[in-house]
Amino acid sequence: MKVILSIKPEFVEKIINGEKKFEYRRKIFKKDVEKVLIYASSPIKSVVGEFIVEDILSLKIDELWKLTKEESGISRQYFYEYFMVLESGYAIKIKEFKKYENPLNLRKLNIFYTPQSFVYIE
Repeated sequence: MKVILSIKPEFVEKIINGEKKFEYRRKIFKKDVEKVLIYASSPIKSVVGEFIVEDILSLKIDELWKLTKEESGISRQYFYEYFMVLESGYAIKIKEFKKYENPLNLRKLNIFYTPQSFVYIE
C-alpha cells in the first residue's frame, strides 16, 4: 500500500538533502504502508518524490526524541511543540528517497483535494 503525505516545503528540502531521516506524525496509518509519496504543501503544491518506509516507531514522546533527534531535521523545541499534549507519537524512518525529475500534480493521481495529513492510494 502507498500513501501521500503532506509535508511542509522546508521539511521536504531537508528530506531531499538527507538531513531529515524521520517524518513525525501524531496519527499513523491503519493499513500496512510500504511506500510514501511526498506532497510538498503550499506554495509548491505538488508530489515531489517518494520513499520506502524502513520502519515506523511508536514511542513515548521523550523516548521518540532521544532515539531520532540526530536525524530529525528539526529542533527539540519544534518537536515538543508538535507533539504537545500527547503522551506518544510516531516516527516514519525514511529509506531510499527518490526525488522526481518532474513533480506530479495531485490530479494525475486521481486526487482532487489537498491531503491534510495523508491519503491512501493504490
